Amino acid sequence: MPRDERWAELHRVPRDDRWAELHRVPRRWRAALGRPVAAALFRNAVRRLPLLVELPDGRVLGRADDPAAPRMLIHDPDGLAGRIAVGGLIGFGESYMAGEWSAPDLPGVLTVLAAHIDRLVPPLLQTLRTLCLPTLPRGMRATESGAARNAAHHYDLSNDFFALWLDETMTYSAADFDRPDPPPVWDDLAAAQRRKIDRLLDAAGVGPGTSVLEIGTGWGELAIRAAARGATVRSITLSREQRRLARERVAAAGLTDRVTIDLLDYRAVDGHYDAVVSVEMIEAVGYEYLPDYLTTLERVLAPGGRIAVQAITMPHDRMLASRRTYTWVHKYIFPGGFLPSETLLTQRLSDHTGLRVRQRQAIGQHYAHTLRLWRERFTAATDQMAAQGFDRTFRRMWRFYLAYSEAGFRSGYLNVVQLVLEHPEVTR
Repeated sequence: MPRDERWAELHRVPRDDRWAELHRVPRRWRAALGRPVAAALFRNAVRRLPLLVELPDGRVLGRADDPAAPRMLIHDPDGLAGRIAVGGLIGFGESYMAGEWSAPDLPGVLTVLAAHIDRLVPPLLQTLRTLCLPTLPRGMRATESGAARNAAHHYDLSNDFFALWLDETMTYSAADFDRPDPPPVWDDLAAAQRRKIDRLLDAAGVGPGTSVLEIGTGWGELAIRAAARGATVRSITLSREQRRLARERVAAAGLTDRVTIDLLDYRAVDGHYDAVVSVEMIEAVGYEYLPDYLTTLERVLAPGGRIAVQAITMPHDRMLASRRTYTWVHKYIFPGGFLPSETLLTQRLSDHTGLRVRQRQAIGQHYAHTLRLWRERFTAATDQMAAQGFDRTFRRMWRFYLAYSEAGFRSGYLNVVQLVLEHPEVTR
C-alpha cells in the first residue's frame, strides 16, 4: 500500500480533507469573535520574554534589546490569533503546521515558552482551565482496544519513515551519552543508545540463564542485546509494524531461539520473570490505568527479581493541572499519552504495590541532545520523506513535535528517569 494511502487509512479520513479542515479553522465564527482577545493575550505574554517576535509590518515584540534572543516570525497574525482563540495551545501548534508562523531556531523559541509557561496565561484564566479546555476524548482512553488504536496511530506509520531519522539501532527513547558537554554529534548516538540499554540490563540483573520480560518492544534492540547476554526474552508490543521489523532484526542477529515477540497488551501478560524492563512505555498507559501497569510489573516479577523502567516525567503541579486535558500532542502525535510525575509514581507504587525504588538515575538533558540529533536528521531527510508520501504539512507537524519535545527537556520542564524496582524483602 502506498505511504499516503496508509496514512489516510490509519486516520480514517482522506489526508486532503484532514488538512483542509486545518486550513478552515481561522474562518470559524469563534475565531472572528475571539481573535482580538487572543491577539492581546499573546502580545501581553511575549512582552517580557527573552524572545523576538517579528510581525509582517516590521514591529517587534518581546525583548527587542537582545539580538541573541530566538526569533519567531509571524506571517499571518490574524490566522495565528484566530487559531489560538478557537483551540488554545492546540491552535498554536496548528498555526505552525499551516505555515502562519515560523522560527529559524524552532526549539529555541519553544524552550523560552516552556521555561515561562506559567506566565503565558493570566492567573484568572488558569483558574478556569478545567472549564475552558477540552478533555481527552473517550476513544483515546488506554483501554485494551483504545491502547491498540493509539499505538497504531503513532508506531504503525511506516518503519521506513522512522528509519530515515533514527540511528542504526532503531531506538526511539532517550540515549545515555558518555558526557553531554560538548554537545554530542550524530556519530555518538548509536553508542549512547547501546550504553542506555546496557545500563538498564545491568540494573535489572540480566545475564546468562535469566528470563526477561520487555514491555514495549520498539524495534527490538533491547531484546537483541539481552538475548546476546544469554538471556531468554519475551517482548510484547501493540504495534504490528514494529513487531514485523523487530522479528526481522532478531532473525538477522541469529537469536530467534532466545527471543519471542508477542502482539499483546501488558495487562494480558502471564508468567514470572527474573527481570522486567520497560523503556518509555509508561507514557502510553494513561493516568487512570497507571495502577494496572504497576501491579502488572509486580505480578510478573519472580521472587528476587528486578524491574528497570525508563519514564518521561513532568512536575507534579503541572501534571495535576493537565492530566485530563486534550492537547496538540494527543490530537496529532500520541493519542491517549500521559506523562506522570515522580511524585505520582511514588504514590501509586505505595498505594497499589509492594514494590520499592532501589535506584534512580535522571538523564533529562541527555534526551534534549537525543531529540536535537533526531530533529537535525529529520530535517535533512525532507526529500526522502516526500518520496515516501509524507507531505509538507505532515513534515511540519513532526518537526514541531520533535522541537516541542526537545524544548521540554532543554527548559527542565520535562525529565526522564531510570528507576530500578524490587520486592521489599530484597531492597537494600
